[in-house]
Amino acid sequence: MAFPKIGNLAPAFTLPDQDGSKVSLKQFRDDKNVVLYFYPKAMTPGCTVQACGLRDSSKALAKKDTVVLGISPDPVARLCKFIDKEQLNFTLLSDEDHAIAEKYGAWGLKKFMGREFMGILRTTFIIGRDGRLKYIMDKVKTKSHHDDVLALIEELGL
Repeated sequence: MAFPKIGNLAPAFTLPDQDGSKVSLKQFRDDKNVVLYFYPKAMTPGCTVQACGLRDSSKALAKKDTVVLGISPDPVARLCKFIDKEQLNFTLLSDEDHAIAEKYGAWGLKKFMGREFMGILRTTFIIGRDGRLKYIMDKVKTKSHHDDVLALIEELGL
């Protein structure tokens, strides 16, 4: 899988959120920057650390007119539990067939404990108000992800 090109329009999508409502990337166009992050599985240790960091940075992100969308192959019901359990204040989207992850190059071969399998490659995409891809973070550290995202938004002048 290859990443979309920086400077191009981000690949369009419409996915169900934690409540089953449809969310499209285009609904944020001309209004908000988007931090689109792909994570492997709700309610697992690394994904929880990453999500809670973003939750705690919501005011700083809002000041930059930026929304967060998290995408995983989890079903809607699991996303709802994750939001409730961790009191997340941003939207999670269900990509059960991983079609959107594939479009973004965030689906591929992973290695864990000597095993190889296909799964989500933890990746974050920063999309400007114009709908264009501004930056791709493919080396994500779950503990500092929120700070790294804020620094990038500042650096990019978004």
